[in-house]
Amino acid sequence: MLVVSLAPAVDAAKYASALGAETLMDVTWLGHGCFRLRGRNAAVVTDPYPPAIGLKLQRLDADLMTISHPHENHNYVQAVREAYEIRGPGEYEVAGVAVIGVPTYHDAEKGAKHGRNTVYLIEIDDIRVCHLGDLGHSLDDAEAETLSSADVLLVPVGGRTTINATQAAEVVRQLEPRYVVPMHYAIPGLKLQLDPIDRFLKEMGLAAGEPLPKLSVQRSSGDYETKLVVLEPRAEPKP
Repeated sequence: MLVVSLAPAVDAAKYASALGAETLMDVTWLGHGCFRLRGRNAAVVTDPYPPAIGLKLQRLDADLMTISHPHENHNYVQAVREAYEIRGPGEYEVAGVAVIGVPTYHDAEKGAKHGRNTVYLIEIDDIRVCHLGDLGHSLDDAEAETLSSADVLLVPVGGRTTINATQAAEVVRQLEPRYVVPMHYAIPGLKLQLDPIDRFLKEMGLAAGEPLPKLSVQRSSGDYETKLVVLEPRAEPKP
């Protein structure tokens, strides 16, 4: 049985510094589907977006970037300096980072409406992060089995063109990660029409806590309860 708790806001000070002695990875949300995953020796950026969506994304440094699908709001590679680009299913290893791309769809009609989507399982320093991209359907058993080793799940919850809040909660129950980080929902400045995070929190049976600036992930000590971590979008609304 999956037990989910909300990461307490009192942890925020702990996340404010650089990688600590016990921390293996920092996860920072840059808004929409874009994250920076920073390990001890490598960094990954996911789904960089253009200023046209209403958010200002600073130029980023990374060893590699993952692109879940070619739509411009997830494919603004100019925002990342000289990073190796991963675009699609397969197995990759770059700068000590192992990546598995799992083929999925952007809708529930096998891509007929919005095309294909790649879900990425990214391993840095023994921490596995699953970025669902713009997943548009429930996971089948084979997909769930491949992704079930994730420590951190980055899940779209804003619906409209991706899974909705109910489906997102079901994916959490399927994969049972250590941490769940919502993404791809309505935030100040974003010009895209997405649902707010509240619907997902209601599906999870939780109230919103104070957002954290980043998630610092340590090595698993064994048994755990899945924690929901709401992150601050580290991007400013575009003037």
